[in-house]
Amino acid sequence: MQPLDRLLRPRSIAVIGGGAWCANIVRQCGTIGFEGAVWPVHPTKAEVGGLPAVPRLSDLPGAPDATFIGVNREATVGMVAELAGMGAGGAVCFAAGFREALAELADGADLQDRLVAAAGDMRILGPNCYGFLNYLDGAALWPDQHGGQREATGVAIVTQSSNIAINLTMQRRGLPLAYAVTAGNQAQTGLSEIGTTLLEDPRVTALGLHIEGIDDLAAFARMATTAARLGKRIVALKVGASEQAQVATVSHTASLAGSDAGARALFERLGIVQVGSLSVLLETLKLLHVAGPLRTGRIASLSCSGGEASLMADRALGTRLSYPPLTDAQKTGLRAALGPKVALANPLDYHTYIWGDQDALTRTFTAAADPGLDLLCVVLDFPRADRCTSPEWQYVVNALRATRDATGVQVALIGSIPENLPEDEARRAIDLGIVPFCGMDEALEAMSAAVMPDRPSSPPPLVAELPADPRLLAEAEAKAALAGFGLAVPRMVRVGGAAGAAEAAEAIGYPVVLKGEGFAHKTEAGAVVIGLSDADAVARAAAAMPAPSFLIEEQVTGAVAELLVGVVCDPASGHVLTLGAGGTLTELMRDRVSLLLPVTATDIRAALERLRIAPVLQGYRGKPGANLDAIAEAVLAVQAYVAAHPGQIDEVEINPLICTPERAVAVDALVRKGDPT
Repeated sequence: MQPLDRLLRPRSIAVIGGGAWCANIVRQCGTIGFEGAVWPVHPTKAEVGGLPAVPRLSDLPGAPDATFIGVNREATVGMVAELAGMGAGGAVCFAAGFREALAELADGADLQDRLVAAAGDMRILGPNCYGFLNYLDGAALWPDQHGGQREATGVAIVTQSSNIAINLTMQRRGLPLAYAVTAGNQAQTGLSEIGTTLLEDPRVTALGLHIEGIDDLAAFARMATTAARLGKRIVALKVGASEQAQVATVSHTASLAGSDAGARALFERLGIVQVGSLSVLLETLKLLHVAGPLRTGRIASLSCSGGEASLMADRALGTRLSYPPLTDAQKTGLRAALGPKVALANPLDYHTYIWGDQDALTRTFTAAADPGLDLLCVVLDFPRADRCTSPEWQYVVNALRATRDATGVQVALIGSIPENLPEDEARRAIDLGIVPFCGMDEALEAMSAAVMPDRPSSPPPLVAELPADPRLLAEAEAKAALAGFGLAVPRMVRVGGAAGAAEAAEAIGYPVVLKGEGFAHKTEAGAVVIGLSDADAVARAAAAMPAPSFLIEEQVTGAVAELLVGVVCDPASGHVLTLGAGGTLTELMRDRVSLLLPVTATDIRAALERLRIAPVLQGYRGKPGANLDAIAEAVLAVQAYVAAHPGQIDEVEINPLICTPERAVAVDALVRKGDPT
């Protein structure tokens, strides 16, 4: 397969089609200052967008590096084949009506397969794709308006939504965009490979992703590895948490949205920053572009208002940010700069005594700039330029610049609401090495998202594929299979009818649990009886239970807690491991943590510490704790079983795993298993 560089950084561009979309591309290339050749192609029109057109691709002076194909879906396939045959660098396939339209067009999938075959080794973006904007080199294969401008460096954004891409180029936050690329259906070239190529451009400082569906798990992991190797960061906004969003995703781009828990676990595993809104995506990218990630989350906030200081303090609650108390050195310097009337604290209200005095502002900010801080923030809302003037506000900006130069501590400006930090002021701040945040809430969320302490690298996630025709194993069969990989299960005997139940219980030893087989939810169906302590009790319970067969198990006593251990196959993310509070209250408590396989015992211990029931597991109010090593061994046994059956496991669930001070025993197990696809 050809590299993507030739397509994304072209020296010549062909535009096939004569509609308004194609004419707009020709004009946009001129407006943005593309220095290469632009060649319109149309069978009947003499010119497109003000440039002379040729009737056929064969009439071009050479094979174009990049081509925008703006014709109908059937003709698109033919154009792609012809471009590939002449050695072109790649094409944007604008037309819709492929795999994303299966509900409306029965031949959509077949046509998309034909398109990919026609391309061969030539790169294509799409179909159902708007194209891309390369603001570094001035290439605009983009059939619409956009709000960007030429840049020397900046962040790259990749999205599967053309409209989202347009909207992001219209931002007025001062964020320099290097690329905006849409992936469309990802028929041949997916978001992960696009992202990897953009990261490798030394002029790109960070990568932002708007993700509807992950195209290729292994390629996605390679993209994250590339970012780590280059010292760059990836910020992702992933849709699909709601059922409605998943439906919209499938209809829009033919992508697999995957589970929200799986995506979160994947991003955490790969060191990708996850955010929840477009505004925070942009503000986080801005922080990474100017300053890079934060290591500790320790910040200081200064403003000339107690109200702003209080808001900064309150809005940081629940984030990964902290306001460390002022050191003696900070207090001494601040007292000298501010005098005796100002109460010293972090966040700090420095009042208005020094407003308009650039030297005093510089002394104040410099005194607050402790080297242990990740970021020194100053809240500053600019007045409306159409009705007010703001010369004194520039003193604050200049003082921040002087503070950064004198101390080496990274500094930031925060407009408490987005519109109060104008775009020209944000651009000037970036030029001065100051992070300009548009909106207090957005700023604090972005800073919290960008807290990324150094951590050891993790192995790539275990690739998951949904099995064909999965079936639910009987509980006894599931337990036996898992026990073969080291999972502790109760002593148990399976009997075909009530007559043998009492005899089996005698062999196991009392107390025992009686379970009726053939029920998906035994507790709700009344098919579980615990605490049976003699043969008569077992016989009566079995006779009263309408079940074709029974399991008689030892009753595990001495429980400290009950846990849920589950693994679900999520092709978009991998095998998702869930650890949480178990038993009959699992759904009510919703106390759970998700990880991706493979995991280590250390990962499992760390995950258990994040649960709300962690104090119980560790021993609460003098009571004995659970055997955490035994819990880890149980989880690793489940992992070993899944890893030993690639492409066969749809779901494994242990609920509950009874955790005692001595052991961890799976008293109920569910396995859904099929054949590899």
